[in-house]
Amino acid sequence: MDGRTFGSRNRVPYSAISIFGWILILFNVLPAAAQEVTPPETPAGHALASWLDAFNSADETRMKAYAEKYQPTVPISLLMSFRQRTGGLDLTGVRINEPLHIEFSTQERASDTRAIGKLVLSDSDPPRITGFALLAIPPGDPPILGFSIDAQTRDGVIDNAIAELQDSYVSPELAKQMGEALRRHRKHGDYNAITEGDEFANLLTTHLRDVSHDKHLAVRFVPTRLPDNLDAPPDAQQLARNQRMMRRSNCTFDKVEVLSNNIGYVKFNAFNRPADCSDTAIAAMAFVANTDALIFDLRDNDGGDPAMVALICSYLFDQPTHLNDLWNRKENFATQWWTLPYVPGKRLPNVPVYVLTSSRTFSGAEEFSYDLQSLKRATIVGEVTGGGAHPVRGHRIDDRFTIGVPFAKAVNDCYRLSEAAVTGTPRSP
Repeated sequence: MDGRTFGSRNRVPYSAISIFGWILILFNVLPAAAQEVTPPETPAGHALASWLDAFNSADETRMKAYAEKYQPTVPISLLMSFRQRTGGLDLTGVRINEPLHIEFSTQERASDTRAIGKLVLSDSDPPRITGFALLAIPPGDPPILGFSIDAQTRDGVIDNAIAELQDSYVSPELAKQMGEALRRHRKHGDYNAITEGDEFANLLTTHLRDVSHDKHLAVRFVPTRLPDNLDAPPDAQQLARNQRMMRRSNCTFDKVEVLSNNIGYVKFNAFNRPADCSDTAIAAMAFVANTDALIFDLRDNDGGDPAMVALICSYLFDQPTHLNDLWNRKENFATQWWTLPYVPGKRLPNVPVYVLTSSRTFSGAEEFSYDLQSLKRATIVGEVTGGGAHPVRGHRIDDRFTIGVPFAKAVNDCYRLSEAAVTGTPRSP
């Protein structure tokens, strides 16, 4: 099965968790001397000022008014979630100042994170924002290269992306088809008019997904020079910063409560690493340990770490239970995932479980839902989920571009690999 949704309204697509070692939301310390600046008196500057005012207000009504004026398709829930994580943004500089195009820098109020952004405004009446990006600056104060790209850059990105897909993508046949599609678009001149890196990355992603239907497959862009050792494990300082960020957002656990009729309710928006967030997850499960039924609200959950999926699932079974396998195509090896033999606190093996889903439910949240559904341990209620199949690993393809290549697939008890496809000895519980 691939990452497409299927079945009835409440059916959850078969999916694996996203494993991102390449996340581009990285951190850097802003010099203490930096000060907030005022947006310029241009149409683009006025649009940027409106966005910052609405965003920093944390007022949903003001955000909706801004979106209706400039960006009607922007999901307000995403803006609110981003606002909660950042604590607001201060404008710290303007790099390019044109009437309908502005490039700028910002500083988060809740952390040391800096970012480079751009806003492109239409000349229509009323004006609309036709291009907007806000991308975090990687660590080490790298050179800012900007958003502009040329034909040589485009060709190099396409060739290197194709090479990475052929080397690692979970389906060799689809990798071949995607390579052929990108070459065909290039031959037809479909990329010739694109001069902005973020727009090029978005179009390449669209063309790759048109073939693969794999929503974990993506080309990413940053306007600064990427480190050569992007694939290296994070160092102690970065891990500490990630942990502080997770704790500042309460590990995305938005609400844990006991509703009327003794029904437990747990809403969280990501399956973060147990190393950062196990104490929060354990506390949430302890709070609902004596309820008569349990609701997991995953309508805004975009996935995360399979180890956290296993940890929370472990509270719902009293015996070691096989959840799924992850099969790595390049290594031809499957790793088993089981519930944990021990968890702190009380297990709830007999409590009825309901999982709320939406079209925003993605990746690891889909795995959690599907594992419980296939094991007949939960009832799924809601919309068809996003359809994010396959674990993914990021690769640097040039100074400003990376590609997330899905390299493995999840295999559940309802869809088994033949023994001949698995070499070695998978991990047992």
